[in-house]
Amino acid sequence: MSEEFRETIFDAFTRERTTTVSGIQGTGLGMAITKNIIDKMSGSITVNSEEGEGSEFIVCIPFKVISAPEVKSKGAHPAESEQQYDFTGKRVLLVEDNEMNLMIAIAILEKTGVTIDVAENGQIAVDKVQNAAAGYYDIILMDIQMPVMDGYEATRQIRALEDPRKAETPIVAVTANAFEEDRKITMGAGMNGHLSKPYDIPEIMKTMSNLMDSTE
Repeated sequence: MSEEFRETIFDAFTRERTTTVSGIQGTGLGMAITKNIIDKMSGSITVNSEEGEGSEFIVCIPFKVISAPEVKSKGAHPAESEQQYDFTGKRVLLVEDNEMNLMIAIAILEKTGVTIDVAENGQIAVDKVQNAAAGYYDIILMDIQMPVMDGYEATRQIRALEDPRKAETPIVAVTANAFEEDRKITMGAGMNGHLSKPYDIPEIMKTMSNLMDSTE
């Protein structure tokens, strides 16, 4: 890769000019997400690259070494294979104001083939649903704590829309508010589900599949 691109490779939505020209699809989020995860693990990632030759990524992460008996006592086992979901033809409205959370959610969702629309706050989400055709959105993934209008109020306003198909669009809270009281408030606002951050990918996929199937 070029020296210019190497300096920005870990920035969000950054892509090398040559990949764009070659027609390879991508959002330019992969390396930004990777670095964010490694940073949270108190690690580091560096890259050495020579244009036309290749690239080397070096990841260093501190781990605690445990003995075999400890592994057995903790019930450690290989991760179960995740079910593959195909939401091609479906459209999700992703309501999220945090850039990093938005990048992670997009990276998770785009693998399913779903079409993603984004709203940075609750007011924008309400406007998008109101101005779209009935049935345009198959599901809304709604953050709670946002500027301008929070997820609770946005949900109430969507539920109050005159068109019943718009008003009944499945809405799922995706939030760091994970207490039982938060779940009760979520359901009281008219949402169909409550998912906690950090993202549990299998749970997100299962919830989306169940709710979108129920509206067909």
